Amino acid sequence: MKSQELTLLQVFDAIMTEGSVTQAGHRLAMSQPAVSNAIARMRDIWKDPVFVKKGRQIEPTAFAQSLWAQVRDPMQQLASALESRGFDPAQSHRQFRIAIADLSVDLYWLPFSCQVAEQAPHVDLYAVPYTRMGVIEQLREARIDIGLGPLNQHDRSLRSIPLYQNSYKLVMRKSHPLVGKPITMDDFLAAKHLLVSQSGDPRGNVDQALQRLEKRRRVAMTVNHFSAVPKLLSHSDLIAVVPQMVAGGTHFSSELWITDPPLSIEPSPIYLVWHTRLDRDPGLIWLRDLLENVVQEEWAKCSHCNSDSGS
Repeated sequence: MKSQELTLLQVFDAIMTEGSVTQAGHRLAMSQPAVSNAIARMRDIWKDPVFVKKGRQIEPTAFAQSLWAQVRDPMQQLASALESRGFDPAQSHRQFRIAIADLSVDLYWLPFSCQVAEQAPHVDLYAVPYTRMGVIEQLREARIDIGLGPLNQHDRSLRSIPLYQNSYKLVMRKSHPLVGKPITMDDFLAAKHLLVSQSGDPRGNVDQALQRLEKRRRVAMTVNHFSAVPKLLSHSDLIAVVPQMVAGGTHFSSELWITDPPLSIEPSPIYLVWHTRLDRDPGLIWLRDLLENVVQEEWAKCSHCNSDSGS
């Protein structure tokens, strides 16, 4: 392969990964005209339009999709081989994309980003939305470097580290009629429930546990972010079942009464997950070790969150 074609493949891989000529330029430290010139050379050499405009965006042609399917993994392996010569956090200008749920952003992003800023001041961090199925596709297509969250399935092409088992707590306002007494199943089912649901679906882990008991609760309200929960509960008779990690947060522990729900809910394991192609990448090893340490430290802080706290 000629060196010119290898350079074009590097530009091509960056555009496919970023989905943007501008972002590819940032990633490669190239100007937008330079990236556009590279695209023109791709079209000339490969005899295909490669990318076509769709509104303000670009869309790869069928040829480009087929080519990327063939070169994506080899390009990642080549990048890892070059990177394996050494990774110096203090000198690196690398960019990392991390799939992470809103909840985890609230809990971990500040301490994590502070440590990255201290150890690697030139490294850029980009958080992208996390979904259980979406993270697998994102890793396979090299659209992210690592994910933090629950997994629906484990794939041979992926590596993962279990971080902790997320159990659940029942929370409500401190002047709620149920506060200060053992909460029975009848109390639980008679109450109005608040559920955090990204999709708005009024069913979650609690409802699955209740279904096994042939029981149902009333989900009177859903929201799509945990940060809304304390204020909503403080001004209503709603109750909510939330992950223990959330219940240990300052706003929850200071404003709400926290106890155990009157039923067993299967814990949700939380993982760090990445693709096997980056197994030996020293930059990713540094990143995941740092992220793992931050998550474990924050989990330890909330692990003292026992039943009936704040009562």
